[in-house]
Amino acid sequence: MISKIKTLSKETRLYRKFHKLIAIPMVIFMLILGITGVLLTWKNELQLKPSTEKSRFINKKLVSLNFIQNKATEICDSLKLSPEIDRIDYRPSKGIAKVRFKSHFTELQIDCASGKITSIKQRTDTIIEMIHDGSIIDFIFKSESKNFKLVYATTTSLALIFLAFSGFWLWLKPKKIKKLKKST
Repeated sequence: MISKIKTLSKETRLYRKFHKLIAIPMVIFMLILGITGVLLTWKNELQLKPSTEKSRFINKKLVSLNFIQNKATEICDSLKLSPEIDRIDYRPSKGIAKVRFKSHFTELQIDCASGKITSIKQRTDTIIEMIHDGSIIDFIFKSESKNFKLVYATTTSLALIFLAFSGFWLWLKPKKIKKLKKST
């Protein structure tokens, strides 16, 4: 019985050592994940992304995709921003096209019937999402490979899995030791 208590105590100390060894260097990353996760969960309520405008001219003839691209390029040139488009998100029920860019976080909303710009705003939620998944470093250094994101996400995820596992044992083992001590 005493040898079993000593074995459990030794295992508990080992788990505690590994738990601390992993937790201390990972605490910054876990804080980043937690904070950005909460912000992303509440992004609509905190108004961290531009709300989608609505066209007043629904069911009218729509402007061409070429027109939308040219209009977006024109606006970016006037704002002295890179005009390289990442995506155009078309919302047919609202008659709006959202244009997002590769090298900055500006979002243009263009009325697809009139061709007018209805909104020019920052996509704060995109910045937070990139911080959350680690791709902000790849973005800053213009890395197409996304290596930092892969290393960051994998390392952080594996560390969290290990910490959950070792934390459970750090909770359970002392209970077992206490139970064994009571029975002796």
